[in-house]
Amino acid sequence: MTAPKSTNISNILMLNLAVLLISTSGALGRYITLDPIITIFYRCVLAAVIFYMYCQWQRISLKIASKKDVLKVISGGLLMGAHWVTYFYSLKYSSVAIALLSLFTYPVITAFLEPLLFKTQFNKIHVALGFLVLFGVYFLSPDFDLENNSFIAVLFGIASAVFYSLRNLLMKKEIERYNGSTLMFYQILVVALVLSPAFFYSEVDKVLEQWKPLLTLALLTTCIGHTLFLKSFKNFSITAASIMSSIQPVYGIALGAIFLDEIPSAKTMIGGSLIISAVIIESLSSLRSKN
Repeated sequence: MTAPKSTNISNILMLNLAVLLISTSGALGRYITLDPIITIFYRCVLAAVIFYMYCQWQRISLKIASKKDVLKVISGGLLMGAHWVTYFYSLKYSSVAIALLSLFTYPVITAFLEPLLFKTQFNKIHVALGFLVLFGVYFLSPDFDLENNSFIAVLFGIASAVFYSLRNLLMKKEIERYNGSTLMFYQILVVALVLSPAFFYSEVDKVLEQWKPLLTLALLTTCIGHTLFLKSFKNFSITAASIMSSIQPVYGIALGAIFLDEIPSAKTMIGGSLIISAVIIESLSSLRSKN
């Protein structure tokens, strides 16, 4: 029995809302004037408190079954922290568009890393997609110069994509066995603990001045956005959700244009189109192979 059309539309709208909320990280990251490490630290402290309260309210178990799983969760938290820090440095050096599009190389990077880490069959189409992504990255920053801010931003963005890919691959099996909110809570807690020295060199007055965007980043982007996205896996396959989440850079760039007056250049749009095309092709290829 198929779900009613209205239910399908509701599920699609909910997934798009999740992607939209996650996309706010770009504009907020550019808007917040604190050092990226300080920003991520306070983001994680606030998000950890909110996630803990949410888990208690929903009676979600926070128990981790084994020491092996604890080590995986800690490793996932370290990779998540590295992903966030490098992404926010990418935002610092350039625009929302360049940072987001560089980050969105992660689906194709994942397609390359998965066969290497899990000894699965390598798909030849990934080579072509890899070149397509590289061509797109070239359009984002044609000058390969460490004194060029756009080039530095692209490097940070790609590093962020690698960390994100590794974290997703590491947590792949854990997602099936634990509630997503439980995993997010512990990973965020790990990031907060690792970055806790930031508390001692942050200026309290400046942090308090930025409390509104920091709370928005923690609540809307981290907690609500990621929770809704995880819940969407009940209504869509992970691959289908990934295809639809390809609109994330579009949302992020639009928010940057509206709130920060950042209008991407023609070259950035061309590069972004190539990267997003590769992501969609990879997602569709994955969907066909599963079917």
